[in-house]
Amino acid sequence: MTFDELNLNKNLQKALKDMGIVHPTNIQQKSFSTIMSGRDVVGIAQTGTGKTLAFLLPVLRMWTFAKDRFPQILIVVPTRELVMQIKEEMDKLNEYTNCITVAAYGGANIKNQVAEIEMGCDAVVSTPGRLLDLCLKGALKLKSIKRFIVDEVDEMLALGFLPQLKRVIEFLPEKRQNLLFSATMTKEVEAVIEDFFNSPVYIEAAPMGTPLENIDQSLYYVANFNTKVNLLKHLLKDEETFHKVLIFTDTKKKADLVHEQILDIYEETTGVIHSNKSQNYRFNSVNCFASGEYRMLIATDIVARGIDVSEVSHVINFDIPEAPENYIHRIGRTGRADRKGIAISFMKDAEIESLAGIEKLMKYNIPIAEFPETVEVSDVLIESELPVYKMKNIEVRRRDAAPTSEGAFHEKKDKNKKVNFKVRYEEKMKIKYKKPKTRGAKKKNKKGKKI
Repeated sequence: MTFDELNLNKNLQKALKDMGIVHPTNIQQKSFSTIMSGRDVVGIAQTGTGKTLAFLLPVLRMWTFAKDRFPQILIVVPTRELVMQIKEEMDKLNEYTNCITVAAYGGANIKNQVAEIEMGCDAVVSTPGRLLDLCLKGALKLKSIKRFIVDEVDEMLALGFLPQLKRVIEFLPEKRQNLLFSATMTKEVEAVIEDFFNSPVYIEAAPMGTPLENIDQSLYYVANFNTKVNLLKHLLKDEETFHKVLIFTDTKKKADLVHEQILDIYEETTGVIHSNKSQNYRFNSVNCFASGEYRMLIATDIVARGIDVSEVSHVINFDIPEAPENYIHRIGRTGRADRKGIAISFMKDAEIESLAGIEKLMKYNIPIAEFPETVEVSDVLIESELPVYKMKNIEVRRRDAAPTSEGAFHEKKDKNKKVNFKVRYEEKMKIKYKKPKTRGAKKKNKKGKKI
């Protein structure tokens, strides 16, 4: 099947030909007619299956020019990189139309984004936090939204954007079409669908967690971090095979550390991106990797979903991710658009449980590769690999320190207390009989004499 067989207008057909795209993927073919019907849709498709075009093509096909220039299409995604990726795709598809798209995300000057919106636009692609800021400022009016799309919703919820997403939905008109796309279906995602969707149609391109058939996976057992670095350098020597490599680490600190370890050999051909890097630095690194200036790009999971680079030859998991779903997203960066890809993972003993979770999700055992004999096995551990010894904290009191408690001291009973004053007989009687004691004093006359 080709895109010519779908109900696309001539402008979109010309744009697809310019992009060199002829055949729709499974998710694109399944979702087109359903979205065109106006129903709410939930699409479950893995990374790399073409779900961006799966919702962009029917949405842009239904777009019509409006004089008021308020946006009709709202797309919410979790990361800045994904915002720019979708913005670029929409610009390519709108090459022969007047549909204007504005990208909004945090870390950039909000005044420039407000100015773009006020000039008039037909679609807005944004991260949840910046979108809410624009709505609260009154800079973005959502009264004309007809299509509301949430992409990578599982990652959005994992990053804690649910409160912002709910607030944004309050600004939307009740009559609208809702589209949700995700690689995994969790309880949190199901709760969002139940709260805000109207009897949606579920479209699943592949069973959740199924490994992509066009990606060859392999696994190396590696002793420690420095041995992983040695193995990485060994693999990267084959520049012809490993010509565009995406390397994933589990932390920002680890990404910088790996970058430092290979700089002596690949300084001019390696980039690194994570959330601590500035926005311009991250965009520049991705662009250099896409253009081929960088042969390797080191990244963390938080920016993994915003990297849409074609012809990635290898994905190397320097660390095994704790969340099994993240493994699927990582390897989905290679083997895109029906191309072949290769995913290689390095695993230490401490990561065995994480691997078990991944294989359980995929229902697939990753083949184990033989460790190269020429790679040095290091016995030097980094700080995070050193054993932690926990000792009981015993508090020793100094000799000159003041006592912290009164010990066995207690007050004496009143009867045992020694007092240095004489008790009158009358007071003794009061204590003994609870009232004054008298001996029958005789009556006295008016002059005070005894009778």
